[in-house]
Amino acid sequence: MLVTNEQRIKRDIEILKKFTATPGAGVTRLSLSDEDRKAREYLIAEMKEIGLLVKIESPGNIRARLRGKEPEKPFVMVGSHIDSVVKGGAFDGVAGVIAALEAFRTMQENNIETRHSLELVIFMEEEGSRFGRALMGSSFLCGKFGIDDLDKFRDSNGITLKEANVALGLDVDRPIKRLQPDEVKAMLELHVEQSVVLDNQGIPLGIIEGIAGVRWLEVTLRGVADHAGATPMSFRQDALRGAATVIAAIPSIINSSGSPHTVSTVGKLECNPNVTNVIPGEVKFTIDIRDIDKEGIEKVTSKVKEFVKKVAKDNGLNHEISIKGDNAPVYLSKKVLNVIEEEAQKADFQYLKMISGAAHDSMVLSELTDVGMIFVPSINGRSHCPEEKTNYRDIKLGADLLLYSLLRLAERIV
Repeated sequence: MLVTNEQRIKRDIEILKKFTATPGAGVTRLSLSDEDRKAREYLIAEMKEIGLLVKIESPGNIRARLRGKEPEKPFVMVGSHIDSVVKGGAFDGVAGVIAALEAFRTMQENNIETRHSLELVIFMEEEGSRFGRALMGSSFLCGKFGIDDLDKFRDSNGITLKEANVALGLDVDRPIKRLQPDEVKAMLELHVEQSVVLDNQGIPLGIIEGIAGVRWLEVTLRGVADHAGATPMSFRQDALRGAATVIAAIPSIINSSGSPHTVSTVGKLECNPNVTNVIPGEVKFTIDIRDIDKEGIEKVTSKVKEFVKKVAKDNGLNHEISIKGDNAPVYLSKKVLNVIEEEAQKADFQYLKMISGAAHDSMVLSELTDVGMIFVPSINGRSHCPEEKTNYRDIKLGADLLLYSLLRLAERIV
């Protein structure tokens, strides 16, 4: 039976793990950074070694084509991302890229040809950790952003996405080509689960029916920076006190206004002037809201806005709320789901149909084509942290299922 190579999968992931800005403290590989460049160089060399035609497109997506027998037909896309959060794990995104690469290797080694071409894509800035916008590479590819937007995104050092593209040697003057629906037949992505469901149940594979939507709010509260000792409590316009009140109330807002699936996280906070003996004059923080039910996201957003307005008034603060990212919930293609499930059954693989609470580039592609996702377990559900771990045998099993599903969708020539 046709199978992928677990040792090669392990080798690739262990090599990529070394390209980090925080050795010994997880993986920090921000988009278009030196660490990202080194990982890209390694992967591009591996892809070219098996005969893939590789091109890099602004804002940094890598696309590698395995030519089919009838290249004029729509191609089948597969892939994920290699950027990470700060001090994240070695498997998030990477497992999907390496599983796809290994599927292509296995096809080439066994002289397997498909009717439709196959394309391995590595999306830049899936995490949003450098330029502040999640799912950025897939959003550019699908036409949500264009060349004029390259100057609009900046990292924490003020470097624009355009400048980072120039440093990578990309053409920032040519219009960014949008992927058209008639170009692509289907999209597949393998990913680690990033939760506890598969690991707790001892099930090695998940087949994804839908992906929760995610909205990122950025809240800014402005008061007056003043002396911490000389200013009476009743005269203070303390931005951090207001922010703390809002943050502490979010769980109760979720419980009263969200659906059973709504979750929310405050993951980033900036306090100015951030000095021990000065009352904070400005605080900026993010609120991440997710739900498979769009109504849950809307209700929580509305309640958060109402509460921020009230807290600002009570504390003598000015406030601003902006949306920094917004992706609606999606249900994935039943047609592709059926293909994956049938291939799992033929191979006698144990699997679970499930919902993804995390956002993925696949949800953006679902607006253009039929999309399917495969999950493999995260040990103890850990992800976005140095302790993130998935057994290589599970990734290999997922890569096998990915391979069989790709061959079905791209129409293997016997």
